[in-house]
Amino acid sequence: MKSMTGYGRAALALAGATLTAQVSAVNRKSLDLTVSLPREWEALEPLVGERVRKYAVRGKIHVDIELARDGGATEQGWDEAAATAALRRLSEFAARVGADFAPTPELLWQVASAQRRGGSLPPVDEARPAVESALDEALRAFAAMRATEGEALHVDFLGRIESLRRQTEVVAARAPLVPALQRDQMLRRLREAGLELDADDERVLKEVALFADRCDVTEELTRLRSHLDQFATLLKSDGEMGRKAEFILQEMGREVNTIGSKGNDLAIARAVIELKNELERVREQMANVE
Repeated sequence: MKSMTGYGRAALALAGATLTAQVSAVNRKSLDLTVSLPREWEALEPLVGERVRKYAVRGKIHVDIELARDGGATEQGWDEAAATAALRRLSEFAARVGADFAPTPELLWQVASAQRRGGSLPPVDEARPAVESALDEALRAFAAMRATEGEALHVDFLGRIESLRRQTEVVAARAPLVPALQRDQMLRRLREAGLELDADDERVLKEVALFADRCDVTEELTRLRSHLDQFATLLKSDGEMGRKAEFILQEMGREVNTIGSKGNDLAIARAVIELKNELERVREQMANVE
């Protein structure tokens, strides 16, 4: 199991400067990859994408590769004066057409990136091996962090599965008692209303039978147990599991909702509330899993 969040960084010497590769990721249902490279090296973007996809299939992943001289100055910095002038022109244009102008972080990034100062970078073919090496090292660190977080998530899921199983068995133990409790409650209400009926009266037996049929959750419990087993098996598997887990959790939620609507008993209702709360916690955690 791997978490979708992670970070990796690597640095090495290149042409008298320091080449740095950084990889970071947060949750996303699909793979959303962005790459930041010096303009002269933009031809390497497909290579970066190909390597990232060997390590990740889901998540919002950003890769940043830059070359910096001693002292931290990058070979290609932003021309702040040019970027500021570009933003001013955009603001003036927006005012002329009567549009609101509120620069977003994405717009600032795009404008600043478009106004980079030129620098003396090694040619792309010369830089390729170093970029590959730094990127691979960063990706290995990134993958190791995701695996470590994934192990912690795995332990948490195992505990939550056991909690779900316990509440499921609470429902299973209580459900067969509900028809008899309903019969006793019905007879008590009849007596309180001044109507005496024997527990073996045909009308009582028929009403209890109808109630028992309506509140029978045997099938729902069987499917819920099966889904729990499927989820536990999935946790032991390798590779991408987030989408499969989301489907199983959705089906578990359906069964729990049906049990809640059919149970007609306070103890079952309490167990259903616990089941729903635990399922929601599992869903929230599963959003972090690749």
